[in-house]
Amino acid sequence: MKIGTVGTGVIVEEFLNAVKEVVNVECTAVYSRKEETSRVLADKYNVKQIYTDYDALIKDENVNFVYIALPNSMHYEYALKALQNRKNVICEKPFTSTVEEAKVLIDLAKEKNLFLFEAITTLHLPNYTKIKEHIEALGEIKLVQCNFSQYSSRYDRFLAGVVANVFNPAFSGGALVDINIYNLHFVTGLFGKAKEVKYLANIAENGIDTSGIAILRYDDFICECVGAKDSYSPSFAIIQGTKGYIKLNGPTNQCLSVEIGVGDKVETYNEQKYSNRMIYEVIDFITMYHNNDLKKCHELLDHSLSIVETAVMGRKDAGIVFAADNE
Repeated sequence: MKIGTVGTGVIVEEFLNAVKEVVNVECTAVYSRKEETSRVLADKYNVKQIYTDYDALIKDENVNFVYIALPNSMHYEYALKALQNRKNVICEKPFTSTVEEAKVLIDLAKEKNLFLFEAITTLHLPNYTKIKEHIEALGEIKLVQCNFSQYSSRYDRFLAGVVANVFNPAFSGGALVDINIYNLHFVTGLFGKAKEVKYLANIAENGIDTSGIAILRYDDFICECVGAKDSYSPSFAIIQGTKGYIKLNGPTNQCLSVEIGVGDKVETYNEQKYSNRMIYEVIDFITMYHNNDLKKCHELLDHSLSIVETAVMGRKDAGIVFAADNE
């Protein structure tokens, strides 16, 4: 895999640090609208080629994957253009702003036999796989609770009137799609798409949610997903069944360790050897690409579409409107 990165934020550096640790993948180009920012990133990670023209990047024959880490509202536009130019795509979460956008990208990727991945760490973590393996031991599931709360470094400035992209409906921001989205992936990956979605949110004057509680209803149990960028809490997830429980320690995007209690027996597991959570998804993407495993890729795309549908249902329930909704 030869990857061209799009964006220069912290998440791009975390991704590039993961790439450095994995074989059969390299970053061959970086893109930013500003040459100085792309140059700094390229120099830090020994990347020879920089671009300030996106069209030039997606025509580079030494790039076969484009990694997109731009503001949420821009994911669709940049992913669409890459796919149209026969580039495989890794798109940061959230996948897209709307269901319609997600369907267009997925259909195009399938039509052109291209790989299209959502960079969502949760699904690829060994500790998450451990949870999947032990779900049946819990008996009938009754309640699921997830809390991913992280006071944003941009929140104080937001209160002072400086609106960052993550708190801007024009850029498809907000707590649900920025942080609670990991909880939605966590739950949906275990139990499938919820039958009903409600979202109770703390909504700022500009219409964006700074924190909220998503209630997902399944046939036989209820799930509560809390995501906050305006307040503090320990992050965790708990799955409660008639025969036991599973407790995830830490946020759902990292799955730091897993405690499983069934009957009188309680065991704690941590099967993750890498500190960089993104290494596992990079390994999985490489494996699918080299094995030409489009079937697995399409299964993941079905999951990503379910997440977009769930998030949109939640936003609509809370009355949160993105600029992308009207396009």
